[in-house]
Amino acid sequence: MTALAQAWRSDFMWSFRHSPVAVVSFFMVLVLVSGAVFAPLVAPHNPFDPASLNLMNGFSQPMQPNAFTGDVFWLGTDDQGRDVFSTILYGMRISLFVGFCAVLFAMVLGVTLGLIAGYSGGMVSTVIMRIADVQLTFPAILVAMLIFGIAKGFTPVHLRDQMAIWVLILAIGLSDWVQFARVVRGATMVEKRKEYVQAAHLNGRKAVGIMIRHILPNVVGPVLVIATISLALAIIAEATLSFLGVGAPPTQPSLGTLIRIGQGFLFSGEWWILFFPAVTLLALALSVNLLGDWLRDVLNPRLR
Repeated sequence: MTALAQAWRSDFMWSFRHSPVAVVSFFMVLVLVSGAVFAPLVAPHNPFDPASLNLMNGFSQPMQPNAFTGDVFWLGTDDQGRDVFSTILYGMRISLFVGFCAVLFAMVLGVTLGLIAGYSGGMVSTVIMRIADVQLTFPAILVAMLIFGIAKGFTPVHLRDQMAIWVLILAIGLSDWVQFARVVRGATMVEKRKEYVQAAHLNGRKAVGIMIRHILPNVVGPVLVIATISLALAIIAEATLSFLGVGAPPTQPSLGTLIRIGQGFLFSGEWWILFFPAVTLLALALSVNLLGDWLRDVLNPRLR
């Protein structure tokens, strides 16, 4: 039996095949992520190329010929004649990039601090956990806004637009590391009392080597679950910050920026400018969240 066949018959894949929610969520995520990654190939137009825009196409309704040019756009156009479908694909690239990088940063920081706190104990663990407790008393979005404002203040004025995405990643990542640290700390405190860790310590292995080679592989399961669920939250946080005008710059609009722009035209009748980016954000966040819930149930030994 080949490795592929063994993987297909594993308990993990059996659970996936017999969960309609997981299958639908996975393919929804796959379609959306593929559309974002291959946006230059999939998108009918480049919405951020001024030379390709025609103001006469502005406010074209979905699937209806424009009154002046006769052009048809699947999801309509905005006030500048940009194809909404193309802007969604390009905007989703920014949202996913920020979400993935922010979660990766939060995961690395949280897992590192969690391992140190759980293995070291004492004053080190107390300091790290008290910092985490203080941060948990504030809503994550407020923490992200505070960090974004401080980091942007230290950024030179002429570099703020170029660095806005990275500052946004830093803000969301620093606001989301606490859950990783708390879970990893608890798991590390359990693992370090087991015989294989004590044996490694008696064999002369250093603390860093024990944490990385022995404890870390045994706490990866919960970390992956938290990362999957945190991805949906990070995408929503990015959209919220961009909607409030403190996120992605206008030159690199994300889904949140597109929703903010569309909100200004909602009451004038151009509903599609807001509706389609909002539905895309909802579908993306919901699919990732449902996939994370399924993954949590599968990797939880108590539910087997």
